[in-house]
Amino acid sequence: MCGIVGYIGKKTNVDQVLIDGLKTLEYRGYDSAGIAILEDEVKIIKEVGKVANLEAIVKKENFHEASKGIAHTRWATHGHVDKVNAHPFKVGEVTLVHNGIIENFETLKKDLMSSGYEFKSSTDTEVVAALIDSLIKKHNDISKAICEAEDILIGSYALLIMVDRDIDSLYVVRKDSPLIIGVADDKNVVASDINVILKYTNKYILLDNYENAKLTKDKWTIFDKNGKEMNKKVLTIDMKSEDISKGVYEDYMLKEIEEEPIVLQDNIDVYLKDEETLLKNIPDLTKFKKIFIVACGSAMHAGLVGKHFLEEYADTEVVVEVASEFRYKKNFFSKNDLVILISQSGETADTIAALRLAKAQGVKTMAIVNAINSTIARDSDYVLYTYAKTEIAVATTKAYLLQVVTLLAIALNKGLTSKKLERSFVLEKLKEIKEIPAKINSLLSRMDEYNKVAEEIKDEEDIFFIGRKVDYSLAMEGSLKLKEISYIHSDTYQAGELKHGTISLIENGTKVFAIITDSSIASKTLSNMEEVKARGGKIILITTSELDDEYDFNYEKIVLPKTSEMLSVILAVIPLQLIAYRTAKMRGCNVDQPRNLAKSVTVE
Repeated sequence: MCGIVGYIGKKTNVDQVLIDGLKTLEYRGYDSAGIAILEDEVKIIKEVGKVANLEAIVKKENFHEASKGIAHTRWATHGHVDKVNAHPFKVGEVTLVHNGIIENFETLKKDLMSSGYEFKSSTDTEVVAALIDSLIKKHNDISKAICEAEDILIGSYALLIMVDRDIDSLYVVRKDSPLIIGVADDKNVVASDINVILKYTNKYILLDNYENAKLTKDKWTIFDKNGKEMNKKVLTIDMKSEDISKGVYEDYMLKEIEEEPIVLQDNIDVYLKDEETLLKNIPDLTKFKKIFIVACGSAMHAGLVGKHFLEEYADTEVVVEVASEFRYKKNFFSKNDLVILISQSGETADTIAALRLAKAQGVKTMAIVNAINSTIARDSDYVLYTYAKTEIAVATTKAYLLQVVTLLAIALNKGLTSKKLERSFVLEKLKEIKEIPAKINSLLSRMDEYNKVAEEIKDEEDIFFIGRKVDYSLAMEGSLKLKEISYIHSDTYQAGELKHGTISLIENGTKVFAIITDSSIASKTLSNMEEVKARGGKIILITTSELDDEYDFNYEKIVLPKTSEMLSVILAVIPLQLIAYRTAKMRGCNVDQPRNLAKSVTVE
C-alpha cells in the first residue's frame, strides 16, 4: 500500500534520493505520488499516476542544496485520486506524509475547523497535519505535540514530519504501520520498506508502536510515547540492493516464479533436509490439539493446503479463517489451541489484528512470514521464516509456495513427534522432497504448454476452477492468480457443488479448469467434469502422471511430474502461476503492479 521515504543528511540531490525510493516502492501499489523538500522553504510537488510523472516535473526544479525531504506514494483510502488528495500535506508549520488510516479523523476535523483550520482535501492525513500543528502551538514544543497526538489519534499511522521551526530535524512516528530508519554516519534514510535503504546503508532501527524519533543529519534519538529517550538496537540487513533487481527478466513476477526451485531449496535446507533439521527447527506442537490458521488472500489459500496436511498427516483439527473476519467473530479458544498467522510481509493489518486478539485471549501464536523482524514475526510466540527472499511482484508466487512447504514441514514434525506417522514414512517423504526443486525446474521448461492454454483463454470474460478436498484449495489460488493479474473474471467451486446452481452458467465454450491430485476423489471430480462437458464446457485439466495413467483422461491436460500425492500439491501450483502470467502478458496487463492492488495491505 502507500509508501514513505524520508532523507536527512549531507547536502545532495535529495530529489533523486526520494524519487529513487519511491520507484523502489512502486510494487506496493499506488495511484499518486508527491515530495516535499526543504531548502529556503518547503517546496511540495504532487502528481497523479506513476512516479515517472512526478519525476518529470521534479527534474525541472533545482534542489542541489537541499539536505532534507519526504516523499510518498498514495493508495487512495479517503478522497478521490487527484493532486489535492495526494501527499505531502502542509498545514501551518507542519509538513507530513502518512501511511495508514485515522479512524477518528472526522471528529478531529470538526474540532479543528471550529478552531479556525481550513481543509482543502478529503483525506485523514491533512487532519493529522493540522492536529500536530495545533498541538505545537499549544505546547510550543514539538516533542510534546507529537506525544499528545499519539494519544489522540485512533487508527494506524506511520508519519514523517517536517516542522518549519526546526529545519535541522526530521520527525518520525509509528503505530501499526511499518517504518524503518536506515542509519549511517552522515545521513538517515526512513522508509516503509527495507528495500529502500539498501542503497545507502545496511544498518537500521525498527520502531515499535507509539515510539517516535528525532533525526538529524548525523544523529538519531528514539522516544517512547511519554517522550522519554530510550535505547534501541541497531540491526544489520543481510541483503544487497542487487537482490531486488529485475536482472535480465522482463517482469519481477516471472523472475520470482523462476526463483522458486532456488528458494525452495533454501527452505528445505532449514526445515526438511533430514530428520534432525525437521525436529530441531520446527517447534514441538504436540500439546496443541486444535490449530487456527489465519491469513488473507493467497496466504489463506496456503493455509487451506496446510489444513489438509495437518489433518491428513498429523491428525490435528484445523480451522482456517480469513483474518478480516476472524477478529469480529466469536471464537472458541481453549488452552490447547494454537493460532498460526501467515503473511508474506508480516505487516498485513488484518492479520496483525487477529494476532493481537489471540494473544489477548491467552492463546499461543505462531508466525509464518517472509519478512525478517516484521511485526507479526516479532509479536508471535513462535516464528518460522519462509526464506523466499524479497518478493516484489504484487501477485505472490514463490512466497505462497514456501508457505505451503513450511506448513508441510509443520505437519510432518507434528505427525512424527505425536507418533501419528511412522518414522519410515517421514524419512521417505523427506527423501522425495529433495527432488521437488528439480521437478519444478522441469515444469518451468514447459512454457509452450502454458502459452497454448493462455492463448485459448485470453479473450474470455468468465472462467471457472473446480476441485475437491485439497484440489479445491489449489483451484482457489489458481483462480485468484488469473483474475488479479489478467482481470478475467474467475470463480472457484467445489466440483461437487457446481451442479447446485452454478452449472447454469456453463454454456458452449465456457472454459473450466479442473484440478485432480487426490486419488481418493478423482472419479468423483471426473464425473463433475463430464457434467461440464455435456453442457458444452471446455475442460483444462491439471493432474498427476499416476492418475493420468490410471484414467487416461481424454481432456486437454497438463500432467505433473511423477511424485507422491502429498507433493503433487506443491507442483500443481506452478502451471497455475505460469498460465496466469502468460494470459496477463497476452492481454497487455502490468503483471507486477495490477490495478487497484497493493503488495503489503497495511490498512483494514
